[in-house]
Amino acid sequence: MIQLKIYLLGLVLFVTACAENRTDAQTFRRPTTGAAPTDLKGLAVATFAGGCFWCTEEVFEELRGVRQVVSGYSGGPEKNPTYEQVGSGQTGHAEAVEIYYDPKQVSYQTLLDVFFLAGHDPTTLNRQGPDAGTQYRSVAFYRTPQEKQLIEATIKKVDASKHYASPIVTQVTAFQQFWPAEDYHQGYYRLHPNEGYIQSVSMPKVEKFRKAFKDKLATE
Repeated sequence: MIQLKIYLLGLVLFVTACAENRTDAQTFRRPTTGAAPTDLKGLAVATFAGGCFWCTEEVFEELRGVRQVVSGYSGGPEKNPTYEQVGSGQTGHAEAVEIYYDPKQVSYQTLLDVFFLAGHDPTTLNRQGPDAGTQYRSVAFYRTPQEKQLIEATIKKVDASKHYASPIVTQVTAFQQFWPAEDYHQGYYRLHPNEGYIQSVSMPKVEKFRKAFKDKLATE
């Protein structure tokens, strides 16, 4: 699947380069770069891996209280990995997102609820839809013992609710390092709404999230 996605990326970038320039002012609510916000005052950070980051990024971007989401790689020892390297499954990294949020507006628990109930399918081992491999595994990275406790409690709660037919297989892992993905991955969902993968795989997930958490959506 990684080869197909790389081919589609090349095709989309070619079409975009040939297209007439236009402003993105009405398309993007937040910056779409691989950098953290310049002003981190009052913000907290959370990191999750839930399959292709094109979709995961958009889900969290639409949450009220989230300042910015950066797509990238986490969970492996490789430094400064590329998309192609991670896609090979040899780096140990998973496609992940780093979420910068205002805890006064959205709680870490809400992020967990979105992640486990609507952001992806946490019951499929090393797979999300058509994407297979350890780079697409489900991981909740914790930075503090309190976050670890909340993650584990949320997993137990969701499993007990029988929300899914199968048990959750998400890894609960101490956060080590996050490497931002290449700039062309940032804001990919909004930049390429007509791309085949976005329409067939990502959009249904985003729509599911919007329906389940409509009272948590940003209004700007």
